[in-house]
Amino acid sequence: SFLFYAEYNLRLFLYLIRQKPDAICAIDLDTILPCYFISRLKKIPRIYDAHEYFTELKEVRTRPTVKRFWLAIESFAVPRYKLGYTVSDGLAAAFRENYGSDYSVIRNLPVLKPQAELPRENVLLYQGAVNEGRGFEILIPAMKTIPFPLVICGDGNFMDRLKELIKTHQVEDKVILKGMLLPAELRAIAATATLGIGLAEKEGINQFHALPNKFLEYIHAGLPQIAMDFPEYKKINNQYKVAVLLGDLSVDAVAHCITETMQNKALLQEMRENAGKAREVYCWQSEEKILLQFYQSVFS
Repeated sequence: SFLFYAEYNLRLFLYLIRQKPDAICAIDLDTILPCYFISRLKKIPRIYDAHEYFTELKEVRTRPTVKRFWLAIESFAVPRYKLGYTVSDGLAAAFRENYGSDYSVIRNLPVLKPQAELPRENVLLYQGAVNEGRGFEILIPAMKTIPFPLVICGDGNFMDRLKELIKTHQVEDKVILKGMLLPAELRAIAATATLGIGLAEKEGINQFHALPNKFLEYIHAGLPQIAMDFPEYKKINNQYKVAVLLGDLSVDAVAHCITETMQNKALLQEMRENAGKAREVYCWQSEEKILLQFYQSVFS
């Protein structure tokens, strides 16, 4: 609500005013105003870390009053942040086109860790935020004809609606809700699943140009996946085939794609092997160098 964000921004400003930073980094629009005013008061560099194109999130984009509120903040603040970075080439292009902001691309890649080869169970896995726009309205009815169980790890603003969908489509025996898990617990589940699920609606540039954590985390777990035929997925998948990419987000298409992929053992093995190669390239040990270079340039 407005009051929540107003209180949060006030508390953040009062906290920051007592600090002595050399620079300040705002993460997404909900921190951008206090960081802006602090940077002006303390005469320090300010950086915008755009995890999302915030005003194109479904929960913002589909609520006109909410969108106008955040768009006003975005229009005021983003052009005043000359330094910044975001998570994909597509989102960087959108900031450049809409605000003239030439932001770097620094992806949120997982840390490369040793990966033990464990026996795989015939289960599907969705991990991440259970939020609007993640295709649950399609996935849950599709589960009626998919002959494999689905484990959902995470929570979010769509959880109550998700539970309603599971009950409405009578798939309580097929869909297991794990809720929020510690990272180690999540990695253990991903290491024994057979297929990761990463659906998303195409509407909104944030969804279309995103590179979600789950896509990369599935790769690091050696987990083949179903993802969308969106630009950032395609770039990686053209180099290492780690996913089956869906162009049609419909109940029948999702049910067919998941069932067919689960039954294609040769394809699953190929994608597992490719994930093992891709994780060596798309890892934080490589990406952190770009972040360090960025901040070295800020302070040089």
